[in-house]
Amino acid sequence: MSERGQAAPLALMAVLFAALLAVGVVRVGDAAGRGAAAQASADASALAGAADGEEAAVEVATANQARVVRFEQVGDDVRVIVERRGATATARARWQPAPIP
Repeated sequence: MSERGQAAPLALMAVLFAALLAVGVVRVGDAAGRGAAAQASADASALAGAADGEEAAVEVATANQARVVRFEQVGDDVRVIVERRGATATARARWQPAPIP
């Protein structure tokens, strides 16, 4: 029995496996990047909302290509849920006035 030509199918399988692995890594990286961008938008929107109200939070979210899904304000505390490119993130912020020296 001849073993000629056995390396080619094995090499092809290795290349296919590497390609599938690369596609998986790219997809996971893309999802992580979208999540991080959504979180950054939520953080900025919550800070703006705590300082200047819901309108400011919506304006900051829009500037970051995001959309405010929910805005809640209880006293000085603000909670914002933002959606950006299919990823959703939540952030909280509290407005505290600067002390007078």
